[in-house]
Amino acid sequence: MKKDFLHIKDFLEESYLKYNNRSFIENDPICIPHLFTKKEDIEIAGFLAATIAWGNRKSIITNATKLMGWMDNEPHQFILNHSKKEQKPFENFVHRTFNGKDCVFFLDSLKNIYKNHNGLEAAFSNKKNDSDFNLKYNIVNFRDLFLDTKHLSRSEKHISNPIKKSSAKRLCMYLRWMVRNDKKGVDFGIWKSISPKDLCLPLDVHTGNVSRTLGLLKRTQNDWQAVEEITSVLRELDPKDPVKYDFSLFGIGVNKDL
Repeated sequence: MKKDFLHIKDFLEESYLKYNNRSFIENDPICIPHLFTKKEDIEIAGFLAATIAWGNRKSIITNATKLMGWMDNEPHQFILNHSKKEQKPFENFVHRTFNGKDCVFFLDSLKNIYKNHNGLEAAFSNKKNDSDFNLKYNIVNFRDLFLDTKHLSRSEKHISNPIKKSSAKRLCMYLRWMVRNDKKGVDFGIWKSISPKDLCLPLDVHTGNVSRTLGLLKRTQNDWQAVEEITSVLRELDPKDPVKYDFSLFGIGVNKDL
């Protein structure tokens, strides 16, 4: 580890402990999957909440709660068994550029994934062995599978593509929720087929700006190349759990702790 990173690691560790606790949940989209205890309910609720997780956090939580209500707060059963008639409320859903047509397509694609592809964990976890795992390509493979269901081309923008340089912030955040298991009550750790060491930082304005201020990230664009750059640095700080520092970088940014 570079010597100039040592003092930064201490700072990030302190911030990680400060922000990674259950008080974080209330005002974050992760509160939506925390409404549930069944694995499939958690992962479906989390996926939909993460999909619309941009903009005002209050609005994100309000709209994601609405989606759960339309599913009778049983997302797994709804995804498996809902009829076209039961999709009607979703046809009028709007969250920023994610509209009713996108929403209905997501329901159809999730139904295909759970009925024919063993669910979301399997869809994200396709690999031959640990040495083959590459989060970038697993996200791309997931995207290909998700888009295998009939859809309008406009809906494709809502599933990020790292091949086209997207930072895939929301998908990386969702994977953090599902994979990390540090017993602190925020992330769920219910997916065992992906290791925390293979996760990538959910890169957004806050985590990007703080990373640059601390000298951890040189690239100026928040794209996939920047994700790989900052994640490789965080792996120097903690090889087994680099993305735990998402709590630090995001919390520092939102709360202006620098």
